[in-house]
Amino acid sequence: MFASVCRGFLFPGALKGTRRCLCASAASKSESNPATPGDGSANTVDKSAPEASSDIQPELEALKEKLAKESEKVAAITDKYRRALAENENQRIRLNKKIEEAKVFGIQKFSKDLLDISDTLSKALESVSEQELNENEALRNLFNGLKLTETQLIKVFSKHSLCKIDPIGEPFNPHEHEAVFYQPMEGKSTGTVINVQKVGFKLDDRVIRPAIVGVAK
Repeated sequence: MFASVCRGFLFPGALKGTRRCLCASAASKSESNPATPGDGSANTVDKSAPEASSDIQPELEALKEKLAKESEKVAAITDKYRRALAENENQRIRLNKKIEEAKVFGIQKFSKDLLDISDTLSKALESVSEQELNENEALRNLFNGLKLTETQLIKVFSKHSLCKIDPIGEPFNPHEHEAVFYQPMEGKSTGTVINVQKVGFKLDDRVIRPAIVGVAK
């Protein structure tokens, strides 16, 4: 190399030729050794990607597991919330029903006490014969007063949904009637009420006293 440089100083044309030779030599080396897929520089990118993916995989699995657990918690809380709503609605309905029943049946005990008075009044009116009324004017006036009182009492009962059960001639109903005797009777089918010893009463749709009856058999 030193000899070539010296010759360049002495012979400039020779130096130019030497430069051309060096460039040609470098070009031939680069063509003889091109970059291949197996080269170290190419492998650097290919190896780093799998390594980064393998580092993220455990964290991704942990996140998936955590998400599944949280989803289960959300489902459980949602179920409890819906159950609580349903229970509250049921309690509201039951409470409203009790309030309505209290409004209707709050006078039930008082009504039962009044029924005894009504029974006594009815018995008193039944005990007076038509002949006695015709013969005794004072008794007739008293009878009419008692009859008017009974009529007013029945109107008060109706006003408060207290209705009389007088089932004479009707089929026997075990929910509203109480049979105290059975007897055969011509012209009456079996199970027909043939006698009412004491009328019954219903408060709204609730029987507070069944009618005491006799039934044909």
